[in-house]
Amino acid sequence: MNERFRALVHATVFAVLVGWVLYLGRGILVPVAFGVMGLYVILGTARLLARLPVVGPALPMQVHYALTTLVMLGALLLLGWLATDSVDQLLVRVPHYQAQLVAMVQQGAALLGIESEPSWEGIRNAVLAQVNLHRLAGSTLGWAASMIGGLTVVGLYVVFLMLERRHFDAKVDALSPDPQRGAQVRRIVGDINRRIGTYLALKTALSVLLGFASWIVLALMDVPLAPFWALLIGLLNYVPYIGTVLGVALPSLFALLQFGDMRTALALAGALSVLQFLNGYLLDPFLMGSSLNLSPFVILLCLAVWTALWGVPGAFLAVPVTASIVMVLAEFDGSRPIAVLLSKNGKV
Repeated sequence: MNERFRALVHATVFAVLVGWVLYLGRGILVPVAFGVMGLYVILGTARLLARLPVVGPALPMQVHYALTTLVMLGALLLLGWLATDSVDQLLVRVPHYQAQLVAMVQQGAALLGIESEPSWEGIRNAVLAQVNLHRLAGSTLGWAASMIGGLTVVGLYVVFLMLERRHFDAKVDALSPDPQRGAQVRRIVGDINRRIGTYLALKTALSVLLGFASWIVLALMDVPLAPFWALLIGLLNYVPYIGTVLGVALPSLFALLQFGDMRTALALAGALSVLQFLNGYLLDPFLMGSSLNLSPFVILLCLAVWTALWGVPGAFLAVPVTASIVMVLAEFDGSRPIAVLLSKNGKV
């Protein structure tokens, strides 16, 4: 019992130290983690392409890797361009949004029975003092510039990781004189690469499909910045549970601010909710099943933990990082019970 308690204390202290290092080093570690995530997307997509009939087996694996890498780098460039273009359009529309915001406050005050003119002015001044759209747009522009710089760094990490992976097996063999230990490490890493890569590749395909369908709905309803909102909905699909809610709420609130019509906003929310339902309850389970075998409660918990450590980027990385940790824990007798508890059905 004393040995178990001592091991528990050591594990707790080690976990706290690791969390402290992750929090302090988030500025360096987050781009690296996204680079690894991008590498997994490339590897998983290339494996899926290789399984295509006729075309897949005819092309060498290096060609699949190269095509997937070029597509991913192009997607990163498109993401940066859409962000800057959307911020420019947002800056032009700021006066309209500000007027719409004041009008909605007036309508809300009228429903509450506030009709005197001085109260109107007080409400307007209070709202505009708290919600400065010019300042918000300026900060958004700074965020977009920072995101472009971050995407550039992530793209470089992806390229160099692709070059480094050729020598990975030789480095693993050189770490230990025991060939069996090296083979075990390669097997664990290979299993993680296969499962996480397939998960991220399929998740990316579903996110692209969801974003495209959302863009059609947004364009049909004449919502401005439809490509940007479609892209945001696709990105939020990587965040479990919360991403679904935000993918419906944010465009709907923007439509309310744009048109000032509750019925239009509710119609948009209903249409986007249907798309999210079809994606989350039909396509996602059909294509992916329980590929990562994580408990829903564990997913929510790891989402909270990684968001606390790394902010918004942590929400996108929570599931693949936690799944990788569970796979590693399952390979050792001492940590296997933890992996069983974190799994969805106890089979690891």
